[in-house]
Amino acid sequence: MSTSNRMPVAFFGHGSPMNTLESNRHTDAWRALGVTLPKPRAILMVSAHWYTEGTAVTAMDKPATIHDFFGFPQALFDVRYPAPGDPALAARVRDMLAPAEIGMDQEWGLDHGAWSVLAHVYPQADIPVVQLSINARQPAAWHYDLGKRLAPLRDEGVLILGSGDVVHNLRVMRRGADAAPYEWAERFNQQARACIEAGEHAPLIAYEALGEDARLSIPTPEHYLPLLYVLGAQAPDDQVSFVTDGIELGSISMLTCVIGPQ
Repeated sequence: MSTSNRMPVAFFGHGSPMNTLESNRHTDAWRALGVTLPKPRAILMVSAHWYTEGTAVTAMDKPATIHDFFGFPQALFDVRYPAPGDPALAARVRDMLAPAEIGMDQEWGLDHGAWSVLAHVYPQADIPVVQLSINARQPAAWHYDLGKRLAPLRDEGVLILGSGDVVHNLRVMRRGADAAPYEWAERFNQQARACIEAGEHAPLIAYEALGEDARLSIPTPEHYLPLLYVLGAQAPDDQVSFVTDGIELGSISMLTCVIGPQ
C-alpha cells in the first residue's frame, strides 16, 4: 500500500457515555470525521475502559456491547453496537507484539470507550472491531512502543484508534453543562496539544515529569495511555489535525485528533 493509501490514526477524547445519545459540537465533529475518513477494512481500538493485569486482544467473531457503567438513563443501557469481530486481525496483533504475551480474549467485547465514539463515526457498525487492552503493569514508554510495533497495520487497511481523555479527573469534576474548566486542566490540555502538533512525543511519554498540572490531569493513567498508542503509530511524514477540543465538566478533556497522510 502506498503512503497515500496509508490509514490515519486517531485519538478521541470520549468524555461522558452520554455523548453516545447526544448531539453536540463534539459528536457532530465525530460524525463529520466518519464521512471524511477512508473506510478501513477493520478497526483496532485501544480504550481506557479495558485496563487489565496483562495484555489481551478480543478474538471473538461477535463481540458483545458492554455497558460498563451505572447510574445513567435506561436509553444508554439499551444501546447496542453490533460490529463484527476479526479473529484473524486479533491473531495478527498477537504475532506483531511478540514476545510480549498477548491473550486471545473471548469474554470482553466492546466497552463504552469504543462504542460511544464509533456509534457516531461509523453508525452502521459494519466494520470489524478488535480491542486491545491496556496493561496496567507497564510504564508509559512500553505502551508507546506497542503503538510503534502496530504501525504496519496502517498499510494493511486497519484504522488504529485510541479512546480516552488527555485530562480526566473525576474526583474534582464540576456538574453542569456550563461548568468552568480548572486552570490546570486547560494548561495541561494546551501543553499536550502543542506537543502533539509539534510531534514532540518525549514529554508526553514522560508526562509524570511535567509537574502539578499533569498530576492533577492524570491522577490515574488509563484514560491517558491510549494517546500513546496513537502517537507511537505516527509516521514521520504524517500531519496532525484537531477535530474538536475543550474541557467539559471542569476536568475532562474532549481533545480529538487525527494523524495521517495529507
